[in-house]
Amino acid sequence: MSENNTIFDDVFRTMLERMPSLIIPVINEVFQTSYSKDEKIEQYRNEHHTISGEIITDSYLGIRNKFYHVECQSTQDCRMSIRMIEYDFMMALEQAQEKEDYFEINFPHSCVLYLRHNKNTPAQLQVRVNMPDGRHMMYQIPVVKVQEYTRDEIFQKRLLFFLPYYIMRYEKELPGIGQKPKRLQELAGEYEAIRGELERLLLNEETADLYLRLVELTKEISDYMLRREEAARKRIGDVVMGGKVLELEVDRMLERGRQIGLEEGHRTGLEEGRRKQNRSLVARMLEAGETEDKILLYSGCTSEEVARIREELEEEGREKSITPEIVSGNRRNQR
Repeated sequence: MSENNTIFDDVFRTMLERMPSLIIPVINEVFQTSYSKDEKIEQYRNEHHTISGEIITDSYLGIRNKFYHVECQSTQDCRMSIRMIEYDFMMALEQAQEKEDYFEINFPHSCVLYLRHNKNTPAQLQVRVNMPDGRHMMYQIPVVKVQEYTRDEIFQKRLLFFLPYYIMRYEKELPGIGQKPKRLQELAGEYEAIRGELERLLLNEETADLYLRLVELTKEISDYMLRREEAARKRIGDVVMGGKVLELEVDRMLERGRQIGLEEGHRTGLEEGRRKQNRSLVARMLEAGETEDKILLYSGCTSEEVARIREELEEEGREKSITPEIVSGNRRNQR
């Protein structure tokens, strides 16, 4: 992941793509909804074309019959409100509905997650829209100041989507923190508590992949924020990962699962091949009038398997309207 803040965007999009259920508590928090964690989420394209060119939105989601637009912002942008109304207007146009004598458009429910904020960051973004007839409306977008949520609030409200960015609240303290053993220990202690709570919530058979992905992305951000503090980066990274430096471990788990599946498929294929080979051999020996003892010896089949193959051949013969004289004769030879 590269610099220029794209690491924050990349982590944001990775969570939406690979663990979309994490965004549901955020939507519930911002818009006072009560969606369950298993709610079906539709993800729509985030590329839109305007006269000035293509713009890319962070996320455009559908839940039940409502649309949501969530942006992630790591820097101050005085034109963010203009960008948001432009994005939302384009999204609304794409869903325009023709009525009897007019068109209807519906703006999505939108918000901006500010990973950093200061005293000038507003509680909401606003645009006053003036109509030619003198009427006006205030277009308002809620602002979520991620750093205002404490560790306890994040877990109480299940806002796990915020965890990878947790270290950003200490950004001003990070330069030189490797030379401050007490402060580094306090920070490591916070991450030990975070990991312990995550293990309690997610480290089970059903959500182990979610746990591993979230832990890995948390490490990605902490590594980036501590990129000039080698000792502190390693210390926090080891705490986050539980003493292990991993790739996206869940992908390795999935690869192992794939290999196990291939091996199982290989075994199944071999078994199927053996069964077909035995059936062919038994059929030829029956046709030649060999005794059952000889068939058992050369084919390696059991008496039950030979009987089943004989029945299958008889059934096939009946279906083809052919009298199974070979098989019947066989039985006379075996008496």
